[in-house]
Amino acid sequence: MTNPKTESKFFTPRRMAVMALFVAMSYIVSLFEFPIFPATPYLKLDFGNVFILLSGFLFGPIEGIIICVLKEVLCLIGTTSGGAGQVANALVTASYIIVPCVVYRYKKGISTVVIMLAIACAIGTCAALVANRFIVFPLYMGEGAASVFHDVFWFVTAFNVIKTVSVSIITIILYKRLSVFIKKFVF
Repeated sequence: MTNPKTESKFFTPRRMAVMALFVAMSYIVSLFEFPIFPATPYLKLDFGNVFILLSGFLFGPIEGIIICVLKEVLCLIGTTSGGAGQVANALVTASYIIVPCVVYRYKKGISTVVIMLAIACAIGTCAALVANRFIVFPLYMGEGAASVFHDVFWFVTAFNVIKTVSVSIITIILYKRLSVFIKKFVF
């Protein structure tokens, strides 16, 4: 049985409003995507995950995952892919944010954050490789998916390393500046 006092602490109207703001910011920023490798123009970099990672640090890993899922639900609007990319992106993002956000709840400090984000980059890149190989490529490319994935494996790997590292760096730069303001407003 859950404790009503604990539940009300985590899902206050003010806290939920700020979480909704993070969903919106993540979604809007994700619309500004761009390819970084001409050989794989379908791999597009965006920085929407910065807000998901920030929310995970500020509110906790569960809230970060909730924000991630809600952002991907918004991304379903207007898609013709049936949501395969959104499902894969939610799985990859959740695997990327979970370790640093859980550890941050118990041990704060920049050195811990940097180490955990380095681990998260490796986990996120591996999760992206698995998701692309077994979810995205087969659903978009059908029978030839394994061959195409083999041909672009290094591009997919490099893309995800660049994405996770850049999101981590931007998050580190923004976190302290935003956390003071948000904590005054929410907590």
